[in-house]
Amino acid sequence: MSTDISAHIALNRFGYGIRPGDSPPDDARRYLLRQMERFEPTPAAIAAREDVSDKPGEVLQMLRRLRRERQRSGGETAMTGMSMEDGAIPTEVRQSYMNAGRFLRTDIGLRTNVAIASDTPFAERLVHFWSNHFSVSAQKPGTHYQVGAHEFHAIRPHVFGRFSDMLKAAVLHPAMLLYLDQFQSVGPGSRFMQSRRRRSQGADGGPQGLNENLAREIFELHTLGVDGGYSQVDVTEFAKALTGWTLSGIGRIERFAEEKPNGSAFVAPAHEPGSRQIMGQTYRDTGSDQALAVLDDLARHPSTARFIATKLARHFAGDEPPTSLVARLEEDFLTTGGDLASLTRTLVNAPESWVARPVKYRQPYEWLVASLRLTGVDELDFRRITGALDQLGQLPWRAPSPAGYDDLEGSWAGPDALFRRVELAERLARDVRSDAVLEHAERAFPGALSDHTRTWLARAESGQQALGLLLVSPEMMRR
Repeated sequence: MSTDISAHIALNRFGYGIRPGDSPPDDARRYLLRQMERFEPTPAAIAAREDVSDKPGEVLQMLRRLRRERQRSGGETAMTGMSMEDGAIPTEVRQSYMNAGRFLRTDIGLRTNVAIASDTPFAERLVHFWSNHFSVSAQKPGTHYQVGAHEFHAIRPHVFGRFSDMLKAAVLHPAMLLYLDQFQSVGPGSRFMQSRRRRSQGADGGPQGLNENLAREIFELHTLGVDGGYSQVDVTEFAKALTGWTLSGIGRIERFAEEKPNGSAFVAPAHEPGSRQIMGQTYRDTGSDQALAVLDDLARHPSTARFIATKLARHFAGDEPPTSLVARLEEDFLTTGGDLASLTRTLVNAPESWVARPVKYRQPYEWLVASLRLTGVDELDFRRITGALDQLGQLPWRAPSPAGYDDLEGSWAGPDALFRRVELAERLARDVRSDAVLEHAERAFPGALSDHTRTWLARAESGQQALGLLLVSPEMMRR
């Protein structure tokens, strides 16, 4: 192993590895920083994506109509909890579910193929880091059509912008509003609820009252962190400030909806009137802007700076990140008010980011993208991509909780997970060119290929076997 492995670190710790025909960078830091200038937030493939922003509304309308019909006939009161094998599922629901699943697979394939082909792989890694930070999951009706749009339209444009802009775009996107049930949160003193009390309506799909899910997750997962200094009272007050934020196209509220960016909407009659007291600050009633003002303050809060710095350092510099790196990033975040371009430069320029030994275990998604780039796959069929990621246990936008996928080795390095990678590596090696594997390995891990790996590749009985071994070598597994 060479003493200078900076090119290897730039390619593999920061990025998604090398592609056939690429040359290792001569100036590793410059190679990374230039990607900030060349990054394309809306590549052609994403720009050509079908506009399905009206689909969630259609799905919700259909489910509400069917729920009312079932209630009138004395049947089940909800569609949730049923499986597609349930014979009671109406045909149109089954068809809608199948269509949504196909669209989700298309978006997963689109995201992955963009990363495989990208000449700015560090920027793509950052997109996926922030997407996981603002995790949404296709677990609720209508979300299948929106989780891809959330990353493409709320995350990508802000990767090198300001954290406050990304925060507002991400948490007020229809995908998040659906996922955390914000779309049906109504202020207890709002005009909608006052009207509802007068009419003493039953549970017919109308206003359901205050929902605190989004407010709580913004505090705990997206800004301050669980120990960030907020209270239950702050959560409730913030939830009230968020009332009225929903998405367009969901029935009777449509005539009250004021359109907002990225397909979200604000319904003033659902907003809780009055000023809000949140973490010692007073926010006067400015309608939809009340929640935006809270988000701006949360984005600048010292607890947010610490929380973001720790997560970013952990992702690139180890499960137990150096405290000095966390402090550098925290200071940069506070000084610049959350300028993510400056934060990225600080990460790249920090000596703690260039420790010679491997510091992280590649998550399944990282490993698959790096493997496909290494083997020269230009574009893979969407079904094969989702099948492989499902086998590896890390489908995008299917994290088990709003916290996103875990970023610790212990969550991904079990024997069963390793066996799945070996199986997939063997299949990948069968389908691609496998000549000059050792030469390719030297270029993929410049200065970092171990004698042990080199020996195993040289002893392989065939090029295919050598390539399969390379894909599960220590150099591929860790970065």
